[in-house]
Amino acid sequence: MIDLLHGQVVQARRGERQSYRPIVSPLVEGSRPYEVAHALLARCTRPAPASELAPLYVAELDAIQGRDADLAALRSLLELPVTLWLDAGFAGPAAARALFESLGPAASRVRPVYGSESLADAAALAELATDPRAILSLDSRQARPLDPAGAWQKPALWPRTMVVMTLDRVGSGEGPDLETFARLRAMAPDREWVGGGGVRNDADLAAAAQAGAAGWLVASALHAGSLSAA
Repeated sequence: MIDLLHGQVVQARRGERQSYRPIVSPLVEGSRPYEVAHALLARCTRPAPASELAPLYVAELDAIQGRDADLAALRSLLELPVTLWLDAGFAGPAAARALFESLGPAASRVRPVYGSESLADAAALAELATDPRAILSLDSRQARPLDPAGAWQKPALWPRTMVVMTLDRVGSGEGPDLETFARLRAMAPDREWVGGGGVRNDADLAAAAQAGAAGWLVASALHAGSLSAA
């Protein structure tokens, strides 16, 4: 996972975006998106068939905060052999389509992530259920849903892939919020569920898998070297 702000990868901590600063990591020199993403992929991906592209979750924080997305940074990431899971503050599918048109043919390797903090209304949520590429992130901070569209309470409209994003656990080193993850997963256990925030080490990832997570979004622990390469 990488967080982009003003064209640089930043160190995310607890969702306090006003305090984010360019990342400093032993894995890579500088904070340019392509180089940071390349270093993370080299650190944590396994050999796979050429037809299988590694997923890379990108939070485009300028767009999430209502500014224009950095298209140059996103295009540079699409030079890598990845499928981008892109959260760019989409209010609904129309906003995602507009951004994808700006990215050109490479947008075929982008899956839109609709954060519940950004999703405009129930009508936008209803469109996600029929889109196999759509990802819905159920966002919260300090145990409070960020959810103007009421997405948390409408599991029948959830798309096939779901993320549970506990923002105040991001970069905190406090461990994943498995309680919230398990509660939401129980509402729609037939979906593919991914968590975000708090992972410190291999034991946390094992606990997340035991809770039913298909994966967990990780950044800080990779840069800190507290996760094994496997």
